[in-house]
Amino acid sequence: MPEFLLDYNLMPFHLSLLFIILLGMAKTVAFYFKLKPSQLLKRISPYDFQNVEWLNVKFSKTLIVFFFLMNFSFAGYLLQFLIYSEEYHFLPAYYIILPALIIAIFFTVFMIHCLDQVIPPKYKKNDVNLLGRLATISSGNARPGFSAQARVRDEYGQLHYVQVEPEFGELEFQSQIILIRLRKSHYVAKKICKSNRLFSLNLEEA
Repeated sequence: MPEFLLDYNLMPFHLSLLFIILLGMAKTVAFYFKLKPSQLLKRISPYDFQNVEWLNVKFSKTLIVFFFLMNFSFAGYLLQFLIYSEEYHFLPAYYIILPALIIAIFFTVFMIHCLDQVIPPKYKKNDVNLLGRLATISSGNARPGFSAQARVRDEYGQLHYVQVEPEFGELEFQSQIILIRLRKSHYVAKKICKSNRLFSLNLEEA
């Protein structure tokens, strides 16, 4: 191995890469042997971990940590080697850590956003109950016999676009509504008056 790779100014990025490898190995072993590292720690330790949230990390959070460490180490190596190619020496690590963190956060958010678009949710949209939820007309006006599109968030925070019709009258564009009944292909909705407390609460949440 070239000696310059053992430079202490690369150590934060070496450690980040090492942690990625250990994390991957731990998750692989746990998957094949159907083990939960948090449960093992609870058994061998006298300390009560019942209320420690980080022991119950979901896979999505583990994936975020994995992506962040990977991007951090890659950004650190890239910056250091770019400097080395010009100056023939590495900058002190404390000059590189902050820019590497910023780059890592940016690319981690971007990668998670991309995955969120292609990975199906853990629940089916057909199983989500939107009745009683507040919505906003997002396209056109609705009247009996003619539906319009509305946007509404479910209990998981997922955004849905549904077709709505009023029982009577008209639902104008951008009006606040509440979904009161489900028909075959659309929801029946009722307009919320601006004086209604629900309308004020919905504006505060938005």
